[in-house]
Amino acid sequence: MKIYLYIILGLLIIGGCKKKTTVSNVPVISFITQNPSTVKAYKDSVIFTIGYEDADGDIGENNANAENLFLIDNRINITYKYRVKELAPLGTAIAIKGNLNVILKSTDITDGSSSQAATYSIYLTDRAGNKSNTVTSGTITINK
Repeated sequence: MKIYLYIILGLLIIGGCKKKTTVSNVPVISFITQNPSTVKAYKDSVIFTIGYEDADGDIGENNANAENLFLIDNRINITYKYRVKELAPLGTAIAIKGNLNVILKSTDITDGSSSQAATYSIYLTDRAGNKSNTVTSGTITINK
């Protein structure tokens, strides 16, 4: 009987020492995918999917003029600005997690060739002004 008590006590102690994972108030994003990976210049769109996680849920803005997600063309350092709508009700501080699609309507070849490889970097900011980490897409081939 004592042996069972010690086993149970040991399991409780080990379970209590488990490291808890915490989510930061600074948004964290991850690159999931892009589709397609080959496009025609000025004709095809690219959809980038990123994951997001934020402890206080203040990603997004309902102001139509807000810019809080940024897509950078790494070939020529041009930044495309987007607005993410509020993802959690204003005034709440709840942890949120999910995926976002970012659509680049078209792109072009910037070096005069008939085909060019490109990557894009993405980051976002929350309503408190915290900047997420930056993720980089896979390579996209742009053809004439």
